[in-house]
Amino acid sequence: MDSKQKQRIEYLRTQGESYAFIAKELGISVNTIKSYCRRNNLGAAIKKEQLLSNQNNACDNCGKPLVHTSGAKKKRFCSDKCRMAWWANHPEAVNRKAIYHFICPTCKLEFQSYGNAHRKYCSRGCFGLARRAFDD
Repeated sequence: MDSKQKQRIEYLRTQGESYAFIAKELGISVNTIKSYCRRNNLGAAIKKEQLLSNQNNACDNCGKPLVHTSGAKKKRFCSDKCRMAWWANHPEAVNRKAIYHFICPTCKLEFQSYGNAHRKYCSRGCFGLARRAFDD
């Protein structure tokens, strides 16, 4: 591998290209590209898609600029207050898969519960009535 090829590999990796793409582009084995990149600390290049998705460095709720911690998940909101406000204003974005339907044994009304498949009563009041009836 000559110096021009090495420079091209370094350039393509910094642009986020994959080992396979670079190997095809230069006509060199994929394993040779991987080895060269690892020896020269080019193995953890950032992908183009990640660069594009990280361009929006503002809070989804208020638009305030975000400060990201390296090595951690990218932030979407600047604070818990903004996060809760955004989710409260966008209920259609909630992906609720654990909704269970029941009939309350006390009042005989149908109700639904999120995340609790073992719930019996629709409210604390119905639970109290059933408990008092059981104690008598």
